[in-house]
Amino acid sequence: MSDLRVNFLGKTLAGPVVAASGTFGFGEEYAAIEDLSLLGGISGKGLTLNGQPGNKGERLLETPSGLMNSIGLQNPGVDHFIQHELPVMKRLGTTAWANLGGHSVEEYCEGARRLSETDVDFIELNISCPNVKQGGLAYGIHCADASGVVAAVRKCCTKPLVVKLSPQAEDIAEMSKAVEAAGADAISLCNTFQACAIDLEKRRPVFDNIFAGLSGPAVRPIALRMVWQAVGAVQIPVVGLGGILTGRDALEFIMAGATLVQVGTANFMDPGACARITREIGAWMDAHGVATLDEVRGCAR
Repeated sequence: MSDLRVNFLGKTLAGPVVAASGTFGFGEEYAAIEDLSLLGGISGKGLTLNGQPGNKGERLLETPSGLMNSIGLQNPGVDHFIQHELPVMKRLGTTAWANLGGHSVEEYCEGARRLSETDVDFIELNISCPNVKQGGLAYGIHCADASGVVAAVRKCCTKPLVVKLSPQAEDIAEMSKAVEAAGADAISLCNTFQACAIDLEKRRPVFDNIFAGLSGPAVRPIALRMVWQAVGAVQIPVVGLGGILTGRDALEFIMAGATLVQVGTANFMDPGACARITREIGAWMDAHGVATLDEVRGCAR
């Protein structure tokens, strides 16, 4: 049998598939559905320091090849997560990732400081959040903004720091280099793509915020291109995500050089997707005489 284990930032993960933030809750609901011990980890619902209720109006819209969402980072806050959700995550038999957002550098830093005092395994920094001090543009668009927030968080974060990039970045390769230089231990990409939908009967946008995030199979080839660019730009590990539905999809990202993959929208179609995709990767490896993922990681390059 092939060995699916992956060494990632000092930890040995059971497999290369991590459940993506915002699509898996904090994992508890899935424990009775699939074998979570097969997973490399669970990235919990995106957190902000004090929590927030999320957006009003429509929040989800299915597309012909994906899903649009405008959830608005609804979450219970960092302290509630530490007291209630994290202990449950730590009992699920896989690594616990805290996905952290913020609307100011100070919020990011305080959240990272509090999470660093816990037994969470990784902190995944979501820099797609709006920088309210800079007119609402996401931190992940301009290299200088991204570098600034990552450098500040790095000073108060003692956990392995994975920075999640936005596809809206001006230049993915340069953005990757910037966050690596600022102290990121790894990069994950990419977050959802900005999109729009119109309700013909109401004659107005479906979402109150007009634009929403698009994920799912439609974005996979674009996400794969961005992962290829990031891998070529940095020396730190890259976690690839975007529209992965099958083991073959995941292997494309790994052959492009990704150390791990994350699976998101597929969980809504198939609640057992993460474990299934892990098994499919193993079956492909067995059929092709591949003993470890290191044998094929980056081979397409």
